[in-house]
Parts: sequence; structure tokens; C-alpha cells
Amino acid sequence: MPKPTQFNHPRLLDSLVAGTDEVGRGPLAGDVVAAAVILDPEKPIRGLADSKTLSEKKREYQFEEIRDHALAFAIGRASVAEIDRLNILQASLLAMHRAVSGLAIQPVFVFVDGNFCPKWNYESQAVVKGDSLVPSIAAASVLAKVTRDREMGELDSVYPGYGFAKHKGYPTVYHLQALNSLGPSAIHRRSFAPVAKLLNRDSD
Repeated sequence: MPKPTQFNHPRLLDSLVAGTDEVGRGPLAGDVVAAAVILDPEKPIRGLADSKTLSEKKREYQFEEIRDHALAFAIGRASVAEIDRLNILQASLLAMHRAVSGLAIQPVFVFVDGNFCPKWNYESQAVVKGDSLVPSIAAASVLAKVTRDREMGELDSVYPGYGFAKHKGYPTVYHLQALNSLGPSAIHRRSFAPVAKLLNRDSD
């Protein structure tokens, strides 16, 4: 992986460079959501960082700031059905592919958070811990996390009792207890072990 200083290559600075990241690989329920962002060098956004390290208030503030000042941004996703069919890694790559494809301004280079790039025609580079190294990836992580968190909050009223608004679908003790008591909902990932175990138990 290149050192962070190498991200300032003049060829890339003169081009339209996007960053993409996904949120929601670990939860037992809900879509995996990705975002892609092309930042405007004339409108820098201070304090960009991995969305997981920011307070909810800071993420919400940056969410609006990114939407107001970025040259382009887009959200992509892979559904629960796609996660179960493809596996979570491939679904995450699909969500990022959809996010980048959805940008109103198409980039000539894409930085991708993680170890792998989607199969696409964009010139790109995977960057481990990119959300702490590349500002456009950090911006994408904020958009993706706020978008997904809000959606899980809305789904809490559709599927009451699981506590989605609180844990966002992650396998907390409360969530596992609710899952065991209520059984899987329509938005639970049936390929994930705790859910699959319950389904197998109920089929016996």
C-alpha cells in the first residue's frame, strides 16, 4: 500500500478522484450501504475521518456539509437477498460499484476502502484503512453510515421489538435475545450464522 503522502500525486490532483466506502458488513440485518464522493478542492471539509470514530452529532453535521460542498456524491446498496446470495464481501463490492456508477460526475480514478476493488472499468486502488487516510473515502464513510443508521431507525418501527434503532442490526446481546425470542424478521440475513442457526432449529 502506498504511503499517505503518495496520494498527492499531481496527475490525480488534476483529475476527478472519487472515494468509496461501505457500511454494514457486520450486522445481522439490513442492507449493506455504500457511498461515493468526489470532493471539491476549492471547498475543503475539515475534520474528515473514519465515520466510526466520530460522534453521532459530528457525523450528522459532516453529512450535510459533504452533501452541500462535494462536487458529486451517490449512495449504492446491496439488499439482504443479494447478501445472502453473493456473500457479504461480494455484496459490499457490488454496493460500492453501484455508488460510483451513480455519481453525476464520473471519476477517472477511485480510491476504495479495504483490500479489494470491485470488478469495473475504473482505474482504482484499494486502501486498507482508507477512511483514515484518504479524505474522499472518509467522506464516503460518513454518508454511508448516516444513511444506513437513519434507515435502520426507520425500520425499527416497521419491525418492532428487535431494537434496530439502537444497535442498527449489529449482533448485540439485546439483539440476539430479541432474535431468539421473536425469530428472524424479513430484513434479517439468513446466511449469517446466528440467523441460520435459528432457522435450522425451527425447521427441526
